Amino acid sequence: MKKISFKPVLFTVVVSALIPAMLCSCGKNEGESEMNNITAADISSVSFENGSSELFEAADGWCNGSMFNVTWRKENCTFENGKMQLIIGNDTKGGSVPYSGGEYRSKDFYGYGRYEVSMKAIKNDGVVSSFFTYTGPSDNNPWDEIDIEILGKDTTKVQFNYFTNGAGNHEYLHDLGFDASEDFHTYAFEWHKDKIVWFVDGAEVYSVTENIPVTESKIMMNAWCGTGVDGWLNAFDDSGMPLTAEYEKISFVPFEE
Repeated sequence: MKKISFKPVLFTVVVSALIPAMLCSCGKNEGESEMNNITAADISSVSFENGSSELFEAADGWCNGSMFNVTWRKENCTFENGKMQLIIGNDTKGGSVPYSGGEYRSKDFYGYGRYEVSMKAIKNDGVVSSFFTYTGPSDNNPWDEIDIEILGKDTTKVQFNYFTNGAGNHEYLHDLGFDASEDFHTYAFEWHKDKIVWFVDGAEVYSVTENIPVTESKIMMNAWCGTGVDGWLNAFDDSGMPLTAEYEKISFVPFEE
């Protein structure tokens, strides 16, 4: 098992032109990334104004299978008006499933710390807009994951969940008191050695203390439609495609634990 070894890294990736001088996934372990050679100052000034950040990459060309009814396509991750868009649409490249989705993931792995996103979710039956940490067998690691998921069937709620060595079933639905598809809001979690604490717009809303993940993970965001999980997501309604989740900024602050 790859245990957490902390890097002295603080970064904020901002998807905005206003910055001066932001359920399991499959991928490949990129090995040692450039992250180790980038200073905190360099990282905190990264902008998507001119496109993708070198710290992240768009998933491209594979399908997670199971409940995921999309093939990840890099074209479904776009950058316009100082924000990032993750798009669900028809797959025009002959994939094994009918739809395409967008996923954006860090190249490096991160451990205990505070993870935060400002995002606007998709309102549509059968879809998920997310922000999470993940690692698993594709990285030669156990499956560890911490989730913030907004289900398109009811965007007045957010679902929190986590997996430790593949053990999940920790879903918790929090009533937001607003519609997450109408405007940008901040969602965050603090990953500690002995607990996970989730936040909405800066306010603590939920915490857990049992069987906490221990494996460094990638930071991810994705938008996808499901299959075979109608009881969870409702049947996917594809009449309004393309469907777009927007991300304004993300940040990570490490904890020394």
